[in-house]
Amino acid sequence: MSLYKRNSTWWSSVYIDGVRHCESTGTSNRRKAEQIERQRWEELNDQRHRLPQMNLDITFGALAARFIANGMSTPYSVDRLHHLMPFFADLPVRDINQSLTRKYRQDRYAHNPSLKPATVNRDLSVLRRVLYWGVEEGLLSSNPIGRLRLERERRTKRPVMSLREEQLLFAASPEHLRRIITCALHTGMRRGEILSQRWEDIDFDNRILHVSHSKTPEGESREIPLTGRLYVMLLANRKNHGPVFTYGGDAIKIIKTTWASSLRRSGIRHFRFHDLRHTANTRMMLAGVLQEVRREILGHTSRRSRDINDRYTQIELPEKRDAIHKLEIWLTTQARLLEQEAASASAQAPLNAHQTKEGTNGASELQTPTT
Repeated sequence: MSLYKRNSTWWSSVYIDGVRHCESTGTSNRRKAEQIERQRWEELNDQRHRLPQMNLDITFGALAARFIANGMSTPYSVDRLHHLMPFFADLPVRDINQSLTRKYRQDRYAHNPSLKPATVNRDLSVLRRVLYWGVEEGLLSSNPIGRLRLERERRTKRPVMSLREEQLLFAASPEHLRRIITCALHTGMRRGEILSQRWEDIDFDNRILHVSHSKTPEGESREIPLTGRLYVMLLANRKNHGPVFTYGGDAIKIIKTTWASSLRRSGIRHFRFHDLRHTANTRMMLAGVLQEVRREILGHTSRRSRDINDRYTQIELPEKRDAIHKLEIWLTTQARLLEQEAASASAQAPLNAHQTKEGTNGASELQTPTT
């Protein structure tokens, strides 16, 4: 590095990899010019090693745009960012703090009083993730909400669909939705996993479905043995390649409208599609399947439901097959009980009708006046 003077202004001459970089310091004070030259050399050296430059004035909107452009986002995080951006987009990251997140929470409740704390917690988790990514990339020195405490969430009930409700829903659903519902109830797969499933990932010879597209690492490429009912259904529609669940030859991507209209026609209580996953888990539990096996089949990732012994537990395919066999036995037993109840009810109906008729005739005879 060297300084030289032109007229009354100091100029800096810096060599990086044999390339000379000349620039005016804009000052006639030598000590100040030396500080500027040193800072300029550090910037050029960082660029030489491709180190990212911190930008303390960067807005959250610009940071989120880089986050998405670098392929770090998921459809879930993009959806959460739609709620975050109107509030945070134009704010410099240095101004974001825990007090501001409380204001955001209040603003969300003001616009939607029925909103649950869990929903806003998901928003703030994505906000915190984007800021952590900025730190990892060297764009920020620290995460201003790294120690943000999320609001406590109340446990909500998870409805489980009965076999009677399942039959009513089937009767009211179109064919393509019935196949999706069957897959959900007999595998416990998530909606996204089901709609992304491809024929290439189904081993018909060994009756195994390989989940190749999951939102979690634990759910990726897991093996699920096929129940007899699901196997027959898939075999009847078998193809060599392409998406498994289609409508009019095109892959199904959204079932929200069809699901809602089928529920309405069936007359059963409200269910989310994700409740089918809880239903599958509950049915396997009632069939006597161990928690560790259910977790492997469903691809669960909840850390709260795991303990240190899980890392030493390997669930092999025979144990999964045994679990699916237990589920089939339980479903068969429950279906027979349901048929017996229906037969008993239908046999009782004519008897009740006959008794009602006799009672009516007797009452008429008592009321008939004598002449």
